[in-house]
Amino acid sequence: MDLRRLRTCFLLCYAVSKLALADQEGFLSLSCGVETPFVDSSNISWTPDTSYVTTGSTSFVIFLDGTFNSSVPLRYFPDSQQFRHCYRLPVQNMSAVLIRPHFYYKNYDGLNEPPSFTVSLGTAMISTINLTRSDPWVDEFIWPVTKDILTFCLHPIPNGGFPVISALEVRQLPDGAYESGWGDLHDAALRKQFRVNCGYTNGTLRYPVDTYDRTWDPDQNFSPIQLSSGFNTQAPFSVVDIKEAPPISVLQSARVLARKDILTYNFPLRTLGDYYIVLYFAGILPVSSSFNILINGEVVRSNYTVKITEASVVAIKQRSVTNLNVTLQNVSFYPLVNAIEVYEIVEIPSEVSSTTVSALQVIQQSVGLELGWQDDPCSPTPWDHISCEGSLVTSLELSDVNLRAISPTFGDLLDLKKLDLHNTSLAGEIQNLGSLQQLETLNLSFNRLISFGSELDTLVSLQILDLQNNSLQGTVPDILGSLKDLHLLNLDNNKLQGPLPQSLNKESLEVRTSGNLCLSFSTTSCNDLSDHPSIPTPQVTLVNVKKPPSHNRKAILVGAIIGASCAVLLLVVSVFLYRRRRENASEANSSQMTLDMRNWNSAKIFSYKEIKVATNNFKDVIGRGSFGSVYLGKLPDGKLVAVKVRFDKTQLGADSFINEVHLLSQVRHQNLVTLEGFCYESKQQILVYEYLPGGSLANSIYGSNSKKVALNWVRRLKIAVDAAKGLDYLHNGSEPRIIHRDVKCSNILLDMEMNARVCDFGLSKQIPQADATHVTTVVKGTAGYLDPEYYSTQQLTEKSDVYSFGVVLLELICGREPLSHAGTPDSFNLVLWAKPYLQAGAFEIVDESLRGTYDVESMRKVASVATRSVERDASQRPTMAEVLAELKAAYSIQLEYLASQSELVH
Repeated sequence: MDLRRLRTCFLLCYAVSKLALADQEGFLSLSCGVETPFVDSSNISWTPDTSYVTTGSTSFVIFLDGTFNSSVPLRYFPDSQQFRHCYRLPVQNMSAVLIRPHFYYKNYDGLNEPPSFTVSLGTAMISTINLTRSDPWVDEFIWPVTKDILTFCLHPIPNGGFPVISALEVRQLPDGAYESGWGDLHDAALRKQFRVNCGYTNGTLRYPVDTYDRTWDPDQNFSPIQLSSGFNTQAPFSVVDIKEAPPISVLQSARVLARKDILTYNFPLRTLGDYYIVLYFAGILPVSSSFNILINGEVVRSNYTVKITEASVVAIKQRSVTNLNVTLQNVSFYPLVNAIEVYEIVEIPSEVSSTTVSALQVIQQSVGLELGWQDDPCSPTPWDHISCEGSLVTSLELSDVNLRAISPTFGDLLDLKKLDLHNTSLAGEIQNLGSLQQLETLNLSFNRLISFGSELDTLVSLQILDLQNNSLQGTVPDILGSLKDLHLLNLDNNKLQGPLPQSLNKESLEVRTSGNLCLSFSTTSCNDLSDHPSIPTPQVTLVNVKKPPSHNRKAILVGAIIGASCAVLLLVVSVFLYRRRRENASEANSSQMTLDMRNWNSAKIFSYKEIKVATNNFKDVIGRGSFGSVYLGKLPDGKLVAVKVRFDKTQLGADSFINEVHLLSQVRHQNLVTLEGFCYESKQQILVYEYLPGGSLANSIYGSNSKKVALNWVRRLKIAVDAAKGLDYLHNGSEPRIIHRDVKCSNILLDMEMNARVCDFGLSKQIPQADATHVTTVVKGTAGYLDPEYYSTQQLTEKSDVYSFGVVLLELICGREPLSHAGTPDSFNLVLWAKPYLQAGAFEIVDESLRGTYDVESMRKVASVATRSVERDASQRPTMAEVLAELKAAYSIQLEYLASQSELVH
């Protein structure tokens, strides 16, 4: 009998514990410093923090708490070199969370020096913890969730001691709770100041009374008790319409105004700021009461009525206040308030663009050093070597590292104003910087550069160019004179020679030239005048003669001046004629190139005037990129077109433009974008394409279009097949073969019926020799899509396109970008993250919007060809023809699956 009772008791306790744990779904309770999990007196399960933080040391502190000794674990962070110490908290499938950290010092180190430090959530610096003022310190925040991982970081303050933390609680809040506190843009968090249970006098309430584990304090410290009374009732009412879902027991008590006209709560605020006030009302009295609600003496709700058995909430924002008074003014029948919450509104800084973050991550990988670059580059504090203006990365300073070359990735940092790459082993020519039109300071000194390259004149904002201590050879290019804001050009200690361009000879510009072979604005100061062979070198002979009479000396002086003037005049005329010949030759070459382009059988050649009319003077921008802008245009026959205006006016830009016109004039395929025409006059480089209203594939997967039209699996497969057909034609159907070199989701465009076409051939390369296996060329492409073998060998093959297309397939499967700073560091790179899952047949990483809508065998085929396409060894990758065959098979399987599902329904 006793055994049976014991068993029954055990089962009952087990059932109660299971029920309690079920109630804790969405709870994460980290005890900082413990080694094993435990359950506290409130039946909350606590977990060691070791899986969520990678730095810090642990300790315990024992102190007298009232009449009892308390023992509290803690984690402290003695590494003063660490920029920030971060917990990575999983918050997937949540809309808002409560974050509650606990900080204890209690002289655990025996130094009696309580620390001060700051803490951040995501991109926001949210609080300064001063344990001298209060020990322990408990803070609480409500955070709108936008990512699967939320970072909580402790930041040391100079001379502030070691940051410490004892516990960190995460609680999922109901959907829609506190939304009006930050608005639709999710650009603010809430820091709790007060949460009071009005009329309740029996201590603080929290879990399990509040299933979301909020703490509700009694209101005696804030309410004029002598003017009102507490009231408790068990009256039933519903809180379904209140998104914050306050506990019923909290709403069953109230502070009721009786015999007086006003009831005021006084809330002392620490700082000037914006505040969010939530007032809860429940009709627990046998009458409906009406009253005015005043905040700091101003009426915010007039004649507000609380009806019997009904609950309601009023949310109010107060801007720029230092004190807060909440007043109820009697209108009729006993005004009452059941609970009040007061929060400080904390602005959440915008995140840096994903393109910039991806570029910086690729740069970090190429440097080969652990720079500690995690999460957002600018907020809450900038990464090492980086400076920001708001959410824009405006400065990058990398020195004394082994870069060897300026990779194309640098060109994606479009907001840079300062780039310092001195002493980074750069060699060859200056390249891949032409898109940095905001750049003001460029330091490439103490490297091994030998050529200026052809892009410097596009750096239109450049003010300082430091190229000292390189191996630059030849003459200084005239294009530098077109940089109107340049005021310092440092060319010290190179191998330059010859005359400096006169375009650099201006008062606003300091040119430093010491340590070169011979570099001067004067053509007579150097013996090497090979650039102007037709100009005779002036001969000057010095002889000793008797001192002539003064009038003879004057005549000689006048003659010398006249002779020198004639020589200078002759020199100026010669230089003018030389430059004129060069300009005429350039214009002739341009005209000849235009004539050659006419003979390519390309579509119409537009005048610049026609382009301006078609685009309504470049009114509607439908796209932007490092190349320039794309405008919507309309031809005279009513046909809509996309007009791409390239900003890169360098020879490299012209080569890219001509390359694209040439290639698109040769190829015709239903899955390649059609070139309607081009404009190549007045230094304009404009391409006119057919207009595809569906936008880019990137925009449809994770851009603005993804919220309008969801791409199901069969549509994604059709798009993949279309794109593969276009690429297969380039590799195997055109003569000579063509390698696209910039395959990515943003270069796959969709028409109204979601048919796909590959676009942007500016970087494409032809393989003229039928038996050639590769083309050796400078690395070009986009971060995240670049073939690693091409990147390391500079040998471009068709398999480089296969790798990039494999990344596109992974994007179609997973619904995310190739490089992302969301989640854990292991998931930043799509290829490295997704490949092991898909190879193991683990499809939990498939885009959530596809769950339950695809045939498993179809998904398996695409996953297999995608993972084989992104093998590091190019020889292990399939050809584009093999990729196309696999995708067609997967598409057919999915169509059969959908047909069978339709038959089941009917």
